[in-house]
Amino acid sequence: MASDMMDALMALCQEKHIDQLYLIDRLEQSLAKSYAEILHLDWGAKVTIDRATGKIYVYKLTPIDDSMDEEGNYTEWEETDVTPKDTSRIAAQHAKAEINAIVRNSAREQIYEEFSGRIGDIITGTVLQSTPDFTIVKIREGVEAELPHFDQRRYDNERNERPQGERYMHNQRLKAVIIDVRDPNSTLPPVRGEHSRPPIVISRTHPALIKRLFELEVPEIYEGTVEVKSIAREPGQRSKVAVHSLDDRLDPVGACVGPKGSRVRTVVGELRGERVDVILWDEDPAAYVANALSPAKVTRVLIDEDKNYAGVIVPDDQLSLAIGKEGQNARLAARLTGWHIDIKSESLAADILRSVPVVEPPAEDLLADDEPRRCSHVDAEGVACRNQARPGSRFCGLHDEGDAFDGGADAFDDAEDLI
Repeated sequence: MASDMMDALMALCQEKHIDQLYLIDRLEQSLAKSYAEILHLDWGAKVTIDRATGKIYVYKLTPIDDSMDEEGNYTEWEETDVTPKDTSRIAAQHAKAEINAIVRNSAREQIYEEFSGRIGDIITGTVLQSTPDFTIVKIREGVEAELPHFDQRRYDNERNERPQGERYMHNQRLKAVIIDVRDPNSTLPPVRGEHSRPPIVISRTHPALIKRLFELEVPEIYEGTVEVKSIAREPGQRSKVAVHSLDDRLDPVGACVGPKGSRVRTVVGELRGERVDVILWDEDPAAYVANALSPAKVTRVLIDEDKNYAGVIVPDDQLSLAIGKEGQNARLAARLTGWHIDIKSESLAADILRSVPVVEPPAEDLLADDEPRRCSHVDAEGVACRNQARPGSRFCGLHDEGDAFDGGADAFDDAEDLI
């Protein structure tokens, strides 16, 4: 009987590609815990399985008094044979449970090794099952992924990777990006029901999904001629994508939009109607901010690099378009560029400028002016001298030596009026 069980065990190991010695060690540890509870052994039990015959031996462990170490733990044990008569039935039950656990863990380890390096890649799957909390997507035979859409008001530690308004039907095909692969050997606390959920976690709200979709539709992006510099997204509603071309002769926006909008239309269709704005990236912050506020027309952009602030002036009829519905356009532009954007209309900006006091420039130094000027001398009757002043002086040669200061303080007071 024992030999038959051992033969069946070895055959199963070959079928499931499980190491035989590893399985026997796991069985011995599992049986030891069970027999310690069944036989009420205070110090535990030790179980050994004969590799040839499959016979099971159970030993009672009793600590040896002289073997206690400095930390108070026993290091040597006395083993007493307490093998029950019927061990095969219990062993068969444990073997079944252990094999199922090993096979399940081995499959998760293989999936982890294959997909842990593919985080951020796009996958195409088929919907198998949808629950209120997550959707199971089949990637291929034996490999499934989870698209979580938990109510985060109830489960704040869970994810919501489904765009607002999307619902999935059985056998429906959809694209998503891999955002996480659960490690079966991780020591971190598991999430709720992790061991019964697929190890691969996918998302349809991540900005990388838009980048991967454009790579599929735009050969220039896939080849690296056109770069996707930044993406700002509100899933299910609207997105902005900033692109830049490494080839000056190629229009990156036109390449992404495609003939008659065919390329961007395919991306929008995969995103279930989510609006996608493709804008031109620019290394000049002012031009970049102006482009990001498209389709609104911008009059002027003032940049304050120290405060990371961009003041934008738009025509009066473009103000609502620049801000967008509930501030969506301005919000996405700020996320895309990384600048804090403040939008004002031309009339409001003009009112603000009129209320700002004008600071007069300082008076020019007349002596430093190279232009010829008249002599500043004024005689007692109030008649000003018509001669030109000497270079570096306010007076001509006639009045410079003698009565240059005859006019006193009045001469200097009236000088600016006479010039």
